[in-house]
Amino acid sequence: MLENVGRDQLRESHVRHLEGKLWELRAKSKEGGARGFCVTATGRRVVVLHVFVKTSRRTPRQALVTAKERMIQVRPWPS
Repeated sequence: MLENVGRDQLRESHVRHLEGKLWELRAKSKEGGARGFCVTATGRRVVVLHVFVKTSRRTPRQALVTAKERMIQVRPWPS
């Protein structure tokens, strides 16, 4: 859906802005929910940093730390 529609066209139930260029993607299936963190780059480029299976109401702190560390390493946007 992200690839076909684009991040700008997705609604709050599928994507949520966290901070700066960091966004949370949400996916549901019969088996449960999954979350992913991504950053937007120039144009329509999106880099998925970390994905995890949602097992509790709160996002695990380590998942967010991992995404932020990878965001620094990838840095897909101009300075």
